[in-house]
Amino acid sequence: MTANTMTPQQKILKHAAYIPVIILAIVMIIPFYWMVLGAFKTVSELKQVPPTLTIQNPVLDNFYDPEADLPDHTDGLFQRYADIDGGFMRFYANSVIVAVVNTVMALLVASLAAYVFAKHRFPGRNALFLLVLGSMMIPWQVTILPNFLIVDELGWLNTFAALIVPALPHAFALFFLRQYMLSIPDDLIDAARVDGAHEFLIWWRIILPLVIPAMVAMGLFVYLGNWNNLVWPLMVTSGEMRTLPVIMATMVDPYSAGFEQGVSMAASLIVSLPTIIIFLLFQKQFVRGIALTGLKG
Repeated sequence: MTANTMTPQQKILKHAAYIPVIILAIVMIIPFYWMVLGAFKTVSELKQVPPTLTIQNPVLDNFYDPEADLPDHTDGLFQRYADIDGGFMRFYANSVIVAVVNTVMALLVASLAAYVFAKHRFPGRNALFLLVLGSMMIPWQVTILPNFLIVDELGWLNTFAALIVPALPHAFALFFLRQYMLSIPDDLIDAARVDGAHEFLIWWRIILPLVIPAMVAMGLFVYLGNWNNLVWPLMVTSGEMRTLPVIMATMVDPYSAGFEQGVSMAASLIVSLPTIIIFLLFQKQFVRGIALTGLKG
């Protein structure tokens, strides 16, 4: 049915279907808009009641304030944490390293395990796969203390190993990629075996290129989980090994009357940029991976 053949009632219903989407978009955009405003407002403007919905005098003082010693001024984001080598950017680098390494390694481990479960038959395969799926039903709060004790015994506290190694197993990523791999024809794998390729070569040269859309989709979830992780880094790190969520959780003072809110908004803006850029770059692969995986298996 084309737009010309639709009745007025049908046209109204068609446009009304967009109302919930528009409302949801507005609700999601408002916090980000408020964050951008706060990052470039002066302390005096942040203290105004009622708050302004626009920026009267845009400044960069929340990032770096050369007049930090004057009244109604405070140290900018990049003037803080002077006792840490690199300051705020050291924590930023920690989060980038942890998120990127965890995402890449977790996807490689999950894809290799998914290949075994999807394309190899061995005794107890289904029972083992159900056991892996069952692990997703265990709350993370149950395992956090045993994991901490293990990391402590290994001497990994306040190291990258404590932030990376325990986060590598992802049962949902394994399940997600396995569902995608079930659609790959077995003839491709059999032909590679006839040509003398071993299993790791088949996984690397044949399976991985075919599951890139699913890996991109799952990679965004894994990356976000690591980028936003607060509790585990709070337990196993201190000082210069802190990550961004831990630092930002201690940055805001609710009684600072505007002196800290601008700096925290500036930090939030910088922290959110990598996630936004990554999603914009890979949004097509993300949507394609989700859609195709939903049709597999």
